[in-house]
Amino acid sequence: MNSKLHAVCDGKGRPLIMLLSEGQMSDYKGAALMIDAFPKAKALLADRGYDADWFRAALEQRGIAPCIPSKANRKVCQSAFNRDPLSARKRDPSAVARIG
Repeated sequence: MNSKLHAVCDGKGRPLIMLLSEGQMSDYKGAALMIDAFPKAKALLADRGYDADWFRAALEQRGIAPCIPSKANRKVCQSAFNRDPLSARKRDPSAVARIG
């Protein structure tokens, strides 16, 4: 039995929302549980585990630009993906390390 920590952090790596779920829960299902609590933001950086059409649409509906790489099995790649902002994701694991 294991667990997974889903976290939304600000641009400085400070956690804003955290959800502890069962380890088998997919990333985008965890996002579905947290999306209504997302703060206002210009963009959301996430890894490919969060690549789902409904999640991208929900972010865009809230005025948040998704910066999510496409999964390898996606038929149509999302052209709006830009790798440069993902370097900011390195802050996220360090935020969790400080908490845990």
